[in-house]
Amino acid sequence: MDNDFNINTNNYLPLREIVYNTLREAILNGKLQSEERLMENQLAQRLGVSRTPIREALRMLAQENLVGIVPRKGAQVLKMSEKDVKDILEVRASLETLAVELAAIRITDEEVASLKKIHKNFVKAVNSAEFSDMADLDANFHDVIFRASKNDKLLSIVNNLKIQLYRYRLAYLKYTEDNRKLAVKQHNELIKAIENHDSAKAKEVAAKHIKSQSEAIIEVIEK
Repeated sequence: MDNDFNINTNNYLPLREIVYNTLREAILNGKLQSEERLMENQLAQRLGVSRTPIREALRMLAQENLVGIVPRKGAQVLKMSEKDVKDILEVRASLETLAVELAAIRITDEEVASLKKIHKNFVKAVNSAEFSDMADLDANFHDVIFRASKNDKLLSIVNNLKIQLYRYRLAYLKYTEDNRKLAVKQHNELIKAIENHDSAKAKEVAAKHIKSQSEAIIEVIEK
């Protein structure tokens, strides 16, 4: 655990939730790296808490497939496997192409304006190489599209995948400048297609967007 991270204080949350949020952010941002051992004593000392909230937080992270817990061996950050990436992005491809198709029909003017505002901030984050901001804004951009589908069941399924999708999204955006430029271009194309209520074009752009991400993330894993 060479990378620095501190506990995220919040007076309104139970300590286990604070520790969970702190460790989750450290994993997603790469401060706790794939296959790194997570020793309860070391984490407790580092964050200035007892082992109990550490143990509870690790169990919560294990439920999200960010941490693996092996009896008598302890916990470690789970490595992204090529199969994991392919599985989750296959699911995302189906969900997102459906979402953009529905959003192109059902989106409101206010939601289009929100997409444009988020994308403007995303471009700023790309230009300043703020990777966490990029990933957050990219997630927010796609969240608007999912909400614009007006399909609550679809939104519920996507919310269950959010944490894993964020991890892959950050890996993609960090990988090369070309990836970031392509994301900007494809976001622009998605906005145009959805604003024009062109479902076919929106589906086509979304499919290309996810395909390019999948290929780049698998490249990252193979290196």
